[in-house]
Amino acid sequence: MFATGTIVKVLIPNIVNTGYDYRLTMPAELGAFVMVRVMNRPYIGVVYGYGDSGLAPEKIKDIECVYERGLSANDLAWIQKMSAWTLMTPGAVLRLIINVPDAFLPPRLEQLYSYNPESKMRMTDNRVAVSDAFASNDGEPMSASDIQNISRVSSAVVRSMIKNETLLPATTREKTYDDFSYEYHDSGTVVLNNEQQAAADAIGTSLSSGGFSVHLLDGITGSGKTQVYFDSAWRAYSSGKSVLLMMPEIALTAQFMTRFERRFGAPPVVWHSNLTSARRREIWRGVMNGKIRMVVGTRSALFLPWTDLGLVVIDEEHDGSYKQEDMGNYHARDMAILRAKISGFPIVLASATPAAETLENVSNGKYKHLRLTSRFGGAQLPQIETIDLREHRPETYIANDTEQTGYLSAPMCDAIRETLSLGQQTMLFINRRGFAPIVQCKKCGWTATCPDCSVGMTYHKRLGKLLCHMCGRTSPLPKNCPLCDTAVSMRGVGLEKIQEEVIAKFPSARTALVSSDTILSRQSLERLVHKMENGAIDVVIGTQILAKGHHFPNLTLVGVVDADMGLFGTDFRAAEHTFQQLFQVAGRAGRGEIPGRVLMQTYQPEHPVLTAICAGNRDDFMSTDMASRRMAQMPPYGQLIAIIVEGEKESVLQRFCAELSAAAPSLTGAKIMGPIAAQIYQVRSWYRMRFLVAGGQHANLQPVVSHWLAKVKQPVNIRIKIDVNPINFM
Repeated sequence: MFATGTIVKVLIPNIVNTGYDYRLTMPAELGAFVMVRVMNRPYIGVVYGYGDSGLAPEKIKDIECVYERGLSANDLAWIQKMSAWTLMTPGAVLRLIINVPDAFLPPRLEQLYSYNPESKMRMTDNRVAVSDAFASNDGEPMSASDIQNISRVSSAVVRSMIKNETLLPATTREKTYDDFSYEYHDSGTVVLNNEQQAAADAIGTSLSSGGFSVHLLDGITGSGKTQVYFDSAWRAYSSGKSVLLMMPEIALTAQFMTRFERRFGAPPVVWHSNLTSARRREIWRGVMNGKIRMVVGTRSALFLPWTDLGLVVIDEEHDGSYKQEDMGNYHARDMAILRAKISGFPIVLASATPAAETLENVSNGKYKHLRLTSRFGGAQLPQIETIDLREHRPETYIANDTEQTGYLSAPMCDAIRETLSLGQQTMLFINRRGFAPIVQCKKCGWTATCPDCSVGMTYHKRLGKLLCHMCGRTSPLPKNCPLCDTAVSMRGVGLEKIQEEVIAKFPSARTALVSSDTILSRQSLERLVHKMENGAIDVVIGTQILAKGHHFPNLTLVGVVDADMGLFGTDFRAAEHTFQQLFQVAGRAGRGEIPGRVLMQTYQPEHPVLTAICAGNRDDFMSTDMASRRMAQMPPYGQLIAIIVEGEKESVLQRFCAELSAAAPSLTGAKIMGPIAAQIYQVRSWYRMRFLVAGGQHANLQPVVSHWLAKVKQPVNIRIKIDVNPINFM
């Protein structure tokens, strides 16, 4: 306890902040939430220790308010260690925790609006997104800013809907959500099989004995991993602990929510990006005061102000969405394990295709390995085969009275035809959005590129426009080349092109597209899931959104249009990521009583990734992939730190990178590579250069990088991003 009048260091949620000195006006504990002012702007911060600035006492400001609650000593240690590992400042880490600054304020007086379902206004995609925003928040009234932020539409769309009375004025005070404090019980309706029970008991033993441990729940798709970690969640919750079930955002489906409610007798408290400010505030408060002890959420839920956190479950632990690259670079899985180690509680990682780093920790005994080898309920694994495109060339088709290049081979079309005749459903997977990724002039070579990013623009037939997938810029599709006036052509294939081919070849089939362009909200995904469950869709064509967590009993055929995509990238993780993605997609087939079939079109049927998937031989494939990484000293057998330097002016960027290069230290057992132009050199008009620091498995590179960067003064129009063990090399 710090006494009144003590000079303390206060950490505020600011990316450049490592703590400022203030004078206590009342006693406060270490970690207490306080209100202070910086440049006359109010901040909620935490007491971080004794002051050490050396300022004269008369220059030190008073703390304006000390709140009843705060962070624990373990939380503060976690902030410090996460900062040291990621090279984010402690203030930047705190900003991830205090991401609801008005949680300490009373509800604001603000005009709220409700959605009028009886409106006759024509429903465009943007207006449907607004409707979905209300559905995602249980129809509660929202402020104009919340409507805009959650639905990701412009203020003009919201204003037009208010003017046309599709949005009606409601109350002027935000509602509080005390009813989030659910009381759960175990319904007892689920009977685990022997493998599941053994895994649940192993985790339960760790929960009972206490202390830190990591369990890999390694189960094939459809093996019932969810019910195992539900069992663990109940054991922790019933003992008085708080529980976090973390998963990729796209996996937060109504199917999962229904399973949760059936098991625990009440819906989960859900934390994700599409919550109103009022709901975020009340959940944050509820977690802080211990009224909310079980949350299902995305990676940001890890940074809620947990009270007595006793278990974290990370579903689909291999998923790339756990890597944050916007507000600082960190991996939520790794930071969750760090938090569990500091606070001393178990953590469960669940996946059918665990990450290489996780498997390495299993092999060296750091993590406990729990395997589920059979599908729950007796469902059979699908039969997986390749189609050699060297022998089975895709067939052409007629669209718009013109012969078009096809991308579906005869064996694939025969399988689709047979599946349709049986009244069963097909999924076609291609991880490329739009209609055609390349718009080009065959005469002079001109290619449609984004003026703000060094990438080509993709033609989206649904939009009728060219779209940049980096910055979102759109532009009209030119009929003729702007350089030589020759008609432009389209090359490559996206999922819209596959839909055109399916409609031409199977005109009676009911199709649907699933990508980030068509699924703009969780509600639009739920509509798609509902149609699939009700048999209203015969062929669903989609990107990786379809690969995660969905259960469609009548889906018996999965076709991978281009299994080679991603196999030959420059990223050393390309083979691993492709295996994970294709294996997850294959797992969507045959999850009901009818056996499934998976067909993968490829020009490389002998590739180790594809042969391993067909044989169901994940372990041998990963062993081979890991051996090559060990030789190259790539993670998990080495350490990498990427330093991305961005500048608005190319000349300033080049000059600063030259200064950094000149100041680079000489290292033993490690090396600094670069600077080189980033693979995507320009994004949103900012130019980008990269350095890469590489060292051995036990190299301590962070202090080296920190000391090196501190030696060179950073210009105001330069941004530096540090990414420890990056998964994105763009």
